[in-house]
Amino acid sequence: MSKYYYLISGLPDIAPDNIKQACTVLSFKNEIEDLLSRHDRDLLASFYRKFDNQNLLAFLKLKNQPFDERGSIAAADIADLYAALKHEENEPEHRYIPPYFPVFIKEYLASEEKGEKPAISWEDRLSALYYDHAMKSPNRFISEWFEFNLNIGNILTAVNCRNHKLDKAAYIVGNNETADLLRTSNARDFGLGTTLDYLPELFRIVEEPNLMIREHRIDLLKWAWLDEQTFFKTFDIETIFAFLLRVEMIERRTSLNRADGEQTFRALVGAIKRESAGVLNEFKMNNIR
Repeated sequence: MSKYYYLISGLPDIAPDNIKQACTVLSFKNEIEDLLSRHDRDLLASFYRKFDNQNLLAFLKLKNQPFDERGSIAAADIADLYAALKHEENEPEHRYIPPYFPVFIKEYLASEEKGEKPAISWEDRLSALYYDHAMKSPNRFISEWFEFNLNIGNILTAVNCRNHKLDKAAYIVGNNETADLLRTSNARDFGLGTTLDYLPELFRIVEEPNLMIREHRIDLLKWAWLDEQTFFKTFDIETIFAFLLRVEMIERRTSLNRADGEQTFRALVGAIKRESAGVLNEFKMNNIR
């Protein structure tokens, strides 16, 4: 396993309450790309895929938004893959295209051809495929991070659905034991009991009425998990992965101001009242996942 003594020793100190951005995901990505082994670049690709997913959805839905360069897959490569699948040609080879991309595009094309709407939103379907793939990472830390992150998002979603009398099974993402319990259990703790040591803290967080404060407390929970899991991996790829996650948290926070938070909250409430899967899922992608 590669060690990155010089690279990690030179990383800036960052804290969850930083208001000054030390670097951005994109700048750090460009800086370290040539310093990592091929194997470790492949491991980091699972982090960048959240942006690839957004770019794929934007391409398929023709959203008028700029291409997010934090992803690992170029816009032209997404277009080439889509064209090949649409015309039933051989898929072009690309190192960073995950196996769930062709699966998702084929489902999307089949749905368009039949004129049928999916049982769940396309955002949730892609998210489910993403987490299923990421949780199979050969790196234990990365696999456990994605399951931890998936559980947090699903628990928050389940509580919100229960509070507003929505069918939570329609909004839970992924396929693990926690997701299955959240879909089926009507117990106050969703049948999770003492299986998740962070569950009591998460239940306290969800009671916070201020959306921005709640988001920050979720980040603190994730930050503490990263600190614990990387304590003995000081110069390993896990520490670089964790640094990227922290930078992305701060980047997301600094991009939001109070007005944005209030607008997002109103959108969420409106979505819940209308049982609008589209707006609710957009909130989940942008603010929870």
